[in-house]
Amino acid sequence: MDKDLKKKLTSTDKWIRLIFMVLFAVVGYVVQFIIWAIAAIQFIITLITGKPNGNLLSFGEGLSAFMFHILKYLTYVTEEKPYPFGSWPGSSKKAKEE
Repeated sequence: MDKDLKKKLTSTDKWIRLIFMVLFAVVGYVVQFIIWAIAAIQFIITLITGKPNGNLLSFGEGLSAFMFHILKYLTYVTEEKPYPFGSWPGSSKKAKEE
């Protein structure tokens, strides 16, 4: 076997990243379920009150940004690990106010 290939295959960093990728894929499935639950709850709240719940809007925005960060990590778009290894994605409304 080529020494360069053997070095690449035995690189600890790549195997650790695989472990993180599997963990974040599982977290992504859980987050996906929560996002569907929020969507259903928001729909019911909107039917009853005529407007969506502000707290759920803010939480949903952060959760969807978190999911996006997970997807970027899983597809090698970024090397930065998602929360809790990085910061929680902030709301764009809060960022604009500051």
